[in-house]
Amino acid sequence: MVKEIYIAGEWRLGRGPVIQSNFPADQSLNAEIASASLDDVHEAIVKADQAWRQSAWRHSLPHERAKILYRVADLIEARAEQLAQLQTRDNGKPLAETRALVMSAAATARFNAAACETLNEELTTQRAADFMTMSVHEPVGVVAAITPWNSPIASEVQKLAPALAAGNAVVLKPAEATSLIALELAKIFAEAGLPKGLLSVLVGRGAVIGDAIAQHPLVRKISFTGGTTTGRHLAHIAADKLITTALELGGKSPTIVLADADIELAAKGIVYGIFSSAGQACIAGSRLFIHRSIYDRLLKRIVEISAALRVGHPEQPNVHMGPLINAKHLQSVHQYVELAKAEGGQVVLGGEALTAGELSKGSYYPPTIITGLSNQAQSCQQEIFGPVLVVLAYDDEQDLIAQANDSCFGLAAGIWTENYRHAWRLARVLEVGTVWINTYKKFSVSTPFGGFKDSGIGREKGRLGILSYMQQKSIYLGLSEQANPWAE
Repeated sequence: MVKEIYIAGEWRLGRGPVIQSNFPADQSLNAEIASASLDDVHEAIVKADQAWRQSAWRHSLPHERAKILYRVADLIEARAEQLAQLQTRDNGKPLAETRALVMSAAATARFNAAACETLNEELTTQRAADFMTMSVHEPVGVVAAITPWNSPIASEVQKLAPALAAGNAVVLKPAEATSLIALELAKIFAEAGLPKGLLSVLVGRGAVIGDAIAQHPLVRKISFTGGTTTGRHLAHIAADKLITTALELGGKSPTIVLADADIELAAKGIVYGIFSSAGQACIAGSRLFIHRSIYDRLLKRIVEISAALRVGHPEQPNVHMGPLINAKHLQSVHQYVELAKAEGGQVVLGGEALTAGELSKGSYYPPTIITGLSNQAQSCQQEIFGPVLVVLAYDDEQDLIAQANDSCFGLAAGIWTENYRHAWRLARVLEVGTVWINTYKKFSVSTPFGGFKDSGIGREKGRLGILSYMQQKSIYLGLSEQANPWAE
């Protein structure tokens, strides 16, 4: 049976082509989905704008909006295992990872509910006897939320929760390959009591449906997570419309190991930072700089740990890495490895697709470690988005800083050292939005996240993240009973 999509609070077949959702582990069919048409896009956005303007949602008290988000969090937790299994079917991540992502989504909904209840406006008057001023924040209207395939449930709730907490309507366009979780979230928000019309989930190709959503004149904000090329295109659309954006884009994150680092702690953290999610993460620590005095010891330990990682079917227990999203992406990752070899790199681990036995049915690629390249190599400058680590040695710290910052990206970085004063100084000069010290790939919904340079603009998360989905208004109250002087 072909699955319906969610258009302005109603479940029905989209009028676009039928698309398939396939399980990356073996390419078996998850579902067929009737995708949205351009007419569906227009209808969803017009009705979203009507629902936002005509319902009480945008004027509702914060605790009333918070109540919906608390229910969403409870429903996500109640269905955690079902959602985790669906997420695994959607994008092939091991169940251990998708279980964590589901709980993260619940926490995000709950945090934004609490933040919504505690946001205050402010009086801004400064010694004015004849007037008083205040600043208030109001919702922008219809928000376009466009999400990636690598961590759908976390990315989607990370946009839906603050946008709705701010009093907006949202049109969500999930990645074409991973739409099942978004449709399930629509059911959860409806069950939680979100007024009809305030949420649509439009499945379809990003270049067609995503573009149409972004360009629609009633859309007043674009929130996008994905590739830099698409992000730059959406930024042009937003500039032409004079609307705001939040763009969380690509990365080529440096991990730096100082001479005094704990070898074992660093090795395990580095392996997790690059090979969890099979390297399909914008924050993956894909460029590793090791002080030459510990280079050989640390590299040996990283190779040992990486070689022991279990790559396999994501529904099996104790699997560290599942498949890549599809065969096309596997080919792209492997082409980067071949390019690295052509540039003089030596593959010390991995480097070939895994095709033995059951793995032949999916797109499996092993942990791959490459040495012998300079930071100027394309494999060090371009985002691979796969389980590929390039390892470089350094001697001089100023040269290290220059190399770490020599990238068009600036999303994240890692530092491993026992000297926190040193780490603090180094963290302040790295041109990235997030720095992890003696850990990696840890997140808090209370801490803003975003990138520098080509890694994006704007920030998500944090207590004030809701305000990014609002617009500020100043109000003046006249206190004097006298007319303005020149009008007398």
